[in-house]
Amino acid sequence: MKLADRMSRIGVESAFDVLVRARALEAQGRSVIHLEIGEPDFPTPAHIIEAAKQALDQGWTHYGPTQGLPDLRETIAAYVSRTRGITVGPQHVSVVPGGKPIIFFPMMALLEPGDEVIYPNPGFPIYESMIRFLGATPVPMPLEESRGFSFDLDLFRDRLSPRTKMVILNSPQNPTGGVIPRDDLAAIAGMLSDRDCMVLSDEIYSRIYYGGEAPASITEFPGMLEKTIILDGFSKTYAMTGWRMGYGVMPEWLVDAVNKLMVNSNSCTASFTQRAGIAALAGPQDCVDRMVAELHRRRDAICAGLNQVPGFHCEVPGGAFYAFANVTATGMKSKELADYLLYEAGVSCLNGGCFGEYGEGYIRFSYANSLPNLMEAIERIQKVSARWACQPVA
Repeated sequence: MKLADRMSRIGVESAFDVLVRARALEAQGRSVIHLEIGEPDFPTPAHIIEAAKQALDQGWTHYGPTQGLPDLRETIAAYVSRTRGITVGPQHVSVVPGGKPIIFFPMMALLEPGDEVIYPNPGFPIYESMIRFLGATPVPMPLEESRGFSFDLDLFRDRLSPRTKMVILNSPQNPTGGVIPRDDLAAIAGMLSDRDCMVLSDEIYSRIYYGGEAPASITEFPGMLEKTIILDGFSKTYAMTGWRMGYGVMPEWLVDAVNKLMVNSNSCTASFTQRAGIAALAGPQDCVDRMVAELHRRRDAICAGLNQVPGFHCEVPGGAFYAFANVTATGMKSKELADYLLYEAGVSCLNGGCFGEYGEGYIRFSYANSLPNLMEAIERIQKVSARWACQPVA
C-alpha cells in the first residue's frame, strides 16, 4: 500500500519539530530557552478550572450537540457581537476542538481544485498546507515590514482574480505580530464586497494587542458579515491550549456544512470543556488584562534587546506575542541562523522560512516566556553574535 497522492501536499507545523530537537538537547543535559512554541506560559485562570471540575462532578462527560452546547453558543454569540460591534446569534456559531478545524472545515466545504486562495505570507503554515491539500491554488500575499507587516493594497487588488474563492486575514498576526489597520481593512472590504468570495478572518489573538483601540474585524464593514468566517477560541486569550476548544462564527448555510464535517470526524467537542468555556467568556476578565500587561512588558524588553544584537532589526509588534526579527544583515540564511542559535546558544526559535517564502531573512521569537528567561536569551545571542558580526552581508 502507498499513501494517497494528496498526502504529498500536506504540510506540518515546524514549531513542534523544533521543540522535539530542543527537548533532545535538554535530555543530553543542555540548557535551552524555549522561544519557539506559540503558547502562553500562564496558567489557565482558576475560575475556568473550577468550572471544568464542577462540570465533571455534574456529569458533563457524555456526547453533546455536534454544533456545540446551546449555552456556550449563546455566550459566544453575545461576546462576538459585543467585541466586534456586529449582531450574530447562536445559530451562527460552531464549536470545535481547537482553532484549526475552522481553517480546515470551511476550506473543505468551499474549495474546489483550481480555486485560488489569497493568504498572508509569512503566515501560519496550516493555511497553505490546507489549501494545497484540497487541490486549490495558494496565492501568497507578502506582508511588508515597512507597513507594519500589512498588505500592499495595490498588490492585493492585482492578485484578485475571477478564480479567487477565499481570502485569509490574520490580525493580530502570527508570526509577525502585525495588526491590519482599520483603513486597510475598509479598503479590502470594498474590493471584496461584490465578489463571490469568502473571507476567513483568523482573530485568535483578538484580545492580545498593545494600544488603545482593539484590532478591527472585517465583519464590521458593510456587506462583509454574510461572507466572513471568524475564527477565534480560548487557547491564546485564556491560556487554554491543551483544552482544545475553538469556534467559528459564520453564515448559517456554512454552519450546516461544518456540522456535517464535524459529525463525520469528531462527533462533538468535549462537554466539560465547553462548560469551562462559558466561565471563560462570562466570568471575570482581569486575568486576561494581567496577562496582556505582562506580555506588553516582555514585548518591549525583548524587542529592545534584539535591536542591540549586531545584524538584527526588530519592529515592535502591535499584537500577539511574537517578535519577528529581520536578520538579513547577519549574512546568514534564516534556517542556518535558527539552528546555530539552538545548538550554540541554547535559544530555541523559529526560522522565518517556516512561515512561507517571504519569511526568509527573519527569525520568530515567542516571548511567551518569563522576563528573566527572555533577558538570558538575549545575553546568549549576544555572546554568539561574533560569528556573524564581522561577516560581510551576503
